[in-house]
This record gives sequence, C-alpha cells and structure tokens, in this order.
Amino acid sequence: MTEQIDNSGQPESPAATTKTSGEQKQWKAIHFALIFAVVVVGLIVTSGIHARNVDAKRLRQSSQAAVDLPVAVVHPSSGAATDDLVLPANAQPYVDAPIYARTNGYLRRWYYDIGAHVKEGQLLAEIEAPELDQQLMQARASLKSAQADLQLAQSTAVRWQNLLKTNSVSKQETDQAVSAYASREAAVDASMANVRRLEQLQAYEKVYAPFDGVITARETDIGDLIDSGSTPGAGPTPRELFHLAAINRLRLFVPVPEVSATAIKDGAEVAITSDEYPSDIFHGKIVRNSNSIDPATRTLNVEVDVDNSSGKLLPGAYTFVHIKAPGVGTSLTIPSNTLLFRAEGLRVGVVRGDHAELVPIKIGRDFGDTVEVIAGLQPTDEVIVNPSDSLVSGSPVVVAEGAGK
Repeated sequence: MTEQIDNSGQPESPAATTKTSGEQKQWKAIHFALIFAVVVVGLIVTSGIHARNVDAKRLRQSSQAAVDLPVAVVHPSSGAATDDLVLPANAQPYVDAPIYARTNGYLRRWYYDIGAHVKEGQLLAEIEAPELDQQLMQARASLKSAQADLQLAQSTAVRWQNLLKTNSVSKQETDQAVSAYASREAAVDASMANVRRLEQLQAYEKVYAPFDGVITARETDIGDLIDSGSTPGAGPTPRELFHLAAINRLRLFVPVPEVSATAIKDGAEVAITSDEYPSDIFHGKIVRNSNSIDPATRTLNVEVDVDNSSGKLLPGAYTFVHIKAPGVGTSLTIPSNTLLFRAEGLRVGVVRGDHAELVPIKIGRDFGDTVEVIAGLQPTDEVIVNPSDSLVSGSPVVVAEGAGK
C-alpha cells in the first residue's frame, strides 16, 4: 500500500486524506445550491418581466380601444333614372262653403244633419221671420198707394196739357202737373224696388244647398235666434247654419321643395296613397301650381286634383303624393342622418383607414329619409351614420362589428 506524500515530502496520514475529501463534498453542495438559487431567481425575474409585458400590451390595447370611436357606416347608393318623389299633402274638398242665413228670425225646421249627402237646390232649413213678412205687406200696400197717386198724377198732367193747347191754363201750372207726375212715377219705382228687396229677403227664409255635397257640420237647432249680420256693427257675428263640402273631387295642395320644382309639369299624372288604405292607389293630376317659390318655406305650392267618386278619401285626410321626377345619372343618395351641419358648410364623415375625415358635399333633392348628393362622394366611400357633433377630421375611428355597410 502506497502512502500519500504531502508537499513537504512527508507521507500524509489517513485522517488528513479523509478531511480533504469531506471539504470537497461540502464545496460541491454549496456550488449546486448557488446555481439552483441563481436559476430560481432568474425564473422569477423572467416570469415578472413576461407578466409586465403582457399587462403593458393589454393596457395599450384597452387604451387604443378607448381612443378609437366605434362607428357604423353606409355606402352611398346610385341614383335612378327616375325617382319617386314622395311628398305629404292634405286633402281638401273641391268646394267648401259655410251656409249662413240672409234674413233674421227663428229657425223653424232643419231637414239634414251631418253626413247627409244633398243635391244642389235641396231645402236644408226654414226660418220664421214674422217681422219681415209684415214689412213686405206694408211695402206692398205702400206700392199700391203710390200707384194710385201715379194714376191721378198722370190724369192731371194729361188734362193740363190738353188745356194748355187752348190757353185755358198757364204754362207754369202745366209744368207743375207734369213734374208731379214724374215724381209719383219715381215713387212707384222706389216702392217696387223695396217690395222686390223684401220679397228676396223673404225667399231667404228657406235655406237651399248651393251645390252637391255632404254636410260636415250643423251649427243650429229648432228655435235658435238667427242673425244674418247684414248691418255692420249691429249684433254679434253671424253664425253659420251648415257647412257643406263637395267631396266627389278633392284638391291636394303639395309643397314641393325648390330643388324639385323643375320636375312639376301641369297635366302630369301622379299616384296618391294613404295610411288609411295601404293597399289602394288613387290617381290624380297636377292641374296648376303657384309659379313662385314661397320664401318662408322654399317650396312650390302645387295643386293636385283627384277623383273621389268612391268617397274613400275624406276631406282633411293626410295623404302622400308620388311624383315621378327625372333622376341625375351621376347622383348618389345617402341617409339624412349622415349629414353634419357646420359653420363652413354641409359635411359628412368618411372613414379613411383608421381615422375619420370630414368631406364637403353638395346636395340636390331632399327625399325625407334620404338626400341626393351631386358632388363630393364616391360609391365606395364609407359614410359614418349618426356622426357625433364633436367629430373632426383625423379622429381615430373603428368600424363597429355588425355595422351595415
């Protein structure tokens, strides 16, 4: 067995050899512990950095989502060769008149109530006017007296003229007789005129329908005091007895926007619809227009007549008139809720990449829910629907999921 020799040349003892081997094992354990600690610390640091990067990424995404404004967009649609211009209109009777009394008295009887269809000349009511009847009797008596005086004056004038031929009377006396005859003749004419006036007023005791129509109102009843209001400032304002409307033909007055005024042609046929009869289409004709634009509403007043012999359309009904207007081939239409009214002019918001841009446009006709755009847009543009009033060019936007394009 060979003995180990130390550096001094002396052989090492077994105890020293055992101590050296233990120290080596101890250093190896410490070395492995240090390596393990470094690895653990590295893993912890790496895990922290990764978590921080993930949180930072999520924060950037949420911040970007908060900055980007979600918007709905729509593409402009191309205009047609002819457009159906739909405008509201109020139906009015072709003839509409209140029926008043022309004589004073009390209502004796009425014959028709509301909703009754009457013909021209039919008796509607009777008025009892005893004072007027007595005045007429007095006027007729006065006329007879004046006629008797006229006959006497005529005989006297003829007699005096014959006596003048033989110089039996003076010229002055003859002229007086002739003048008296002329005066009596004028008095007879005045009395006859008064009788005719009272006879006409007496005829007004019977109230007749002036035209064919339907009674839409009755404002009187038996025994009511009737005041014709013929004397200005005397008594209350006369009250109408009936209201009569001719509904076999109706007038529809349509306010046509100024931009569509050139499409109006007298004699053109139009279609008429009503919410009351959604499945029915009535046919009318443009008969006239005002030939002037109302400066308050910027519209042209157009009258459309429609045959209503069926009686379906009622006076005062709210209807829609469909007018065929020539379209513009290069025009586009967009919803009205895409428009932005700014101090510098009319604008729409258009999505350009990831931001919005305010584009100036020029509109033509207004169709209500949509408007015609004749300049400023392309069919491929993504126009923002219901844009915010705070929207400015360069605002970051994102098209909302599910938004119709």
